[in-house]
Amino acid sequence: MLYAIADTHLSLSVDKPMDIFGPRWENHHEKLKENWLRSVGPDDTVVIPGDISWGISLEEAKEDLLFLDSLPGRKIIGKGNHDYWWATLNKINAFFAENDINTISILYNNAFFCENKIICGTRGWINEFGVKTEDERIIKREAARLELSLREGVKLKEEHPESEILVFLHYPAVFGEFINYDIVDVLYRYGIENVYYGHLHGVRENQLDKEYIDIKFHMIAADYLDFKPMPIP
Repeated sequence: MLYAIADTHLSLSVDKPMDIFGPRWENHHEKLKENWLRSVGPDDTVVIPGDISWGISLEEAKEDLLFLDSLPGRKIIGKGNHDYWWATLNKINAFFAENDINTISILYNNAFFCENKIICGTRGWINEFGVKTEDERIIKREAARLELSLREGVKLKEEHPESEILVFLHYPAVFGEFINYDIVDVLYRYGIENVYYGHLHGVRENQLDKEYIDIKFHMIAADYLDFKPMPIP
């Protein structure tokens, strides 16, 4: 079975309590663990698109990554805006090897086949206060990274033609008046039907854009899901 949940915001070795964002975040890593153990089995896969840990280095994020590694199933993780610990793919994989982290894979300019689905994605970008020149550069870079991931996904689809390609972003591609046209263009050209994202917290249901030009958008931020990994059929 395939599951997804974003924004775990773990802070097992740094002083970053999440309950300042409301009572639902109290002991949220314990809630996450309990819910995970109830539903996810050793042969399942969980995609976590960003905001994994509050650590600002791999060493600071170590306990959080070990925590995820200890949970059942395979994990595929992407980068979020708060993942300051993120490094090059080679450095992360070397760190995983040094610390016997064996169940976590990095989603970055690549794609994975699992549970009869093809997993693609990138961080994305959004600026709630208007797009500036720097934002435009980042948006184009993220759209290019998404296309690199989807090209790898298309190769996997040649081997598994019945499998749907799913896209996982950290940022929403569509939110209110903001539409990331560069990202949406890539999604549309590759015929993507389902996109999963996090990043947003404390939003109301009627604020979420659930469909745009026949692309369905699914919100999977941890607090939105009440810290329960969401099954993807």
